Amino acid sequence: MKTSHVIVLPGGGYAHLSDNEGEPVAERLRSSGISASVFRYPVQTPHPAPLDAVRAEIRRVRAAGADRVAVLGFSAGGHLAGPAALAPGALAGERADAAVLCYPVVSMELATHRGSQDQLLGSDAGNGLRAATSLDRLGTAGPPPPFPWPPAADEAVPVTHSYLLAQALAAHGVPHALHVFAEGEHGLGLALEDGAAGQWSGLAAQWLQERGW
Repeated sequence: MKTSHVIVLPGGGYAHLSDNEGEPVAERLRSSGISASVFRYPVQTPHPAPLDAVRAEIRRVRAAGADRVAVLGFSAGGHLAGPAALAPGALAGERADAAVLCYPVVSMELATHRGSQDQLLGSDAGNGLRAATSLDRLGTAGPPPPFPWPPAADEAVPVTHSYLLAQALAAHGVPHALHVFAEGEHGLGLALEDGAAGQWSGLAAQWLQERGW
């Protein structure tokens, strides 16, 4: 019988890690019968150090016995989860098999959420580096399925980010799920008191279970 695991990546603009997007989320997944843990990846450190750390954690989880590994990230953690699943060039055993992207920072080229961009790339990053680290510009031929969800009212990371990713995935024929909730602010975490957005964890758990988690 194959075993599965979810690695939770909190947000925090690559400057810190948000507590409400860590252990409470992993506990909710475990209550749904899904093995999960929180990975405290390095912050205030430039690209590609955070991605290298996540890939090493994926290798560690596989070495511990997981046959399938998903990443679930929030905001900047969602941006980090993206290349862990979507980017080409990963070594054997360090690419995630699925990704849940919670109000993710997708584009490093848009003018929004520049804090994440400056922390990860530096304020003087060139156009080439910004494009190379934008999820909508990653090679999307044959990646594992992603599950992005944003609140449409998010002002910190506008829903445009998730739309850019979904458009790129659709253009390459990549199966994916996209859930846009009408209400909710940035940094919701489990969103238990935020109306329809509070459905996301159940929808994500069902989506993962349908794929063997």
